[in-house]
Amino acid sequence: MRKALRWLLAFTVLLGTASTAGAATAAEPEATGTTSTTGTTDIKDRILSIPGMSLVQEKPYTGYRFFVLNYTQPVDHRHPSKGTFQQRITLLHKDVSRPTVFYTSGYSVSTNPGRREPTQIVDGNQVSMEYRFFTPSRPDPADWTKLDIWQAASDQHRIFKALKKIYSKKWISTGGSKGGMTATYFERFYPKDMDGVVAYVAPNDVVNKEDSAYDRFFATVGTKECRDRLNGVQREALVRREPLEKRYAAYAAENGYTFDTIGSLDKAYEATVLDYVWGFWQYSLLSDCGSIPADAKNATDDDIWTSIDTIAGFSFYTDQGLEPYTPYYYQAGTQLGAPTIVFPHIEKKYIRYGYLPPRHFVPRSIPMRFQPSAMRDVDTWVKHNARHMLFVYGENDPWGAEPFRLGKGAKDSYVLTAPGLNHGANVAGLVPDQKALATARILKWADVAPAAVQANPSAARPLAKFDAKLDVRDVEREPTLRP
Repeated sequence: MRKALRWLLAFTVLLGTASTAGAATAAEPEATGTTSTTGTTDIKDRILSIPGMSLVQEKPYTGYRFFVLNYTQPVDHRHPSKGTFQQRITLLHKDVSRPTVFYTSGYSVSTNPGRREPTQIVDGNQVSMEYRFFTPSRPDPADWTKLDIWQAASDQHRIFKALKKIYSKKWISTGGSKGGMTATYFERFYPKDMDGVVAYVAPNDVVNKEDSAYDRFFATVGTKECRDRLNGVQREALVRREPLEKRYAAYAAENGYTFDTIGSLDKAYEATVLDYVWGFWQYSLLSDCGSIPADAKNATDDDIWTSIDTIAGFSFYTDQGLEPYTPYYYQAGTQLGAPTIVFPHIEKKYIRYGYLPPRHFVPRSIPMRFQPSAMRDVDTWVKHNARHMLFVYGENDPWGAEPFRLGKGAKDSYVLTAPGLNHGANVAGLVPDQKALATARILKWADVAPAAVQANPSAARPLAKFDAKLDVRDVEREPTLRP
């Protein structure tokens, strides 16, 4: 599923590139554990003593040290001598005596201090990694054959090995959406690195051509009234294609948008409209249905345009909107897979292209070939080998239609669903007994469970107080995972 450019850029590109121009060091806030056990070496010096590690910037945050760093990585981990690139990572340093959470969104990395839910739960340090091939962490020239899930897992493995010498306590990996997938793939390829995995809303498209689970989801999600409203607006946007495409053309001209990658404004318009229902359920709640026009046939063109643009975003399928996410669409078309759904409420005469595969969102100069065994391998491994893995899904999130599942070989692992939640589902949104279970297991895996929690898991609570700036609980706003 794809999403509006304004949301995408807000959570990835702009955050990932903001405030990184200089290499100046900011004032150092108070934090603990900044010295080594054998001397008075500052934590920054210890980090920068790691071969290949360099400082971009340090930013102050009370109670922490926050570093934006570059780390030299091989372009090809199988052949390290064949070139390197600089991978952007950040480090929220709390204390070397605390556990560490390894986070990635699967996209760009924010260069502002932030704390993911597991980091708050264990009151620990946090390492955040920018996924390879997302700017600026892209080899030059870019050999796209080196963008795959094993190479990315190997990036994480090298970062972990380098920092484990400093942060020697337990490690937990985490991420949401594509980041949750990334954490899972990392565990599959390097199962001895992490002490636990918390994967949020992680899609699991095992068989790329079998997507009926999504159709069943859309037939029952929410209420009939809400589904009818959404379906009505989506259909009406295609019925009124001619006048609304004229508005789209004027909008594109005004903003300098072009459509070379997808092929035409007409394709971009339909792709945006077909994203609408999926986008609503991914990023909105049932309580938001009141904002959807109730009588689409009698709604104004402006009402239809505004609803589609607000939820799906007409700027995204432009060249300018797609370009930052070429690495995602490349992976979707080579390994991850991409769901396709049907639209029974729309007559065939109104749909010209249907869901376009990822090939349509990647420049033709970049070759792509799908590898059907990649996701089957991960799925089989998780079912039979999962250890200390927690998967959290949202009841009303389309991606929960194809979740990871656990088999008899899984140990101390869980798949939990937060009622009524969307793509922003988290541990805090689980029902009380499951919330306590998940929190207790995370604390146990990190080896920081208080005695009271060990005796009574229902007493489990996050060890760190909520911080309104660090602990933003927004939905992971990024390109959703179908083409």
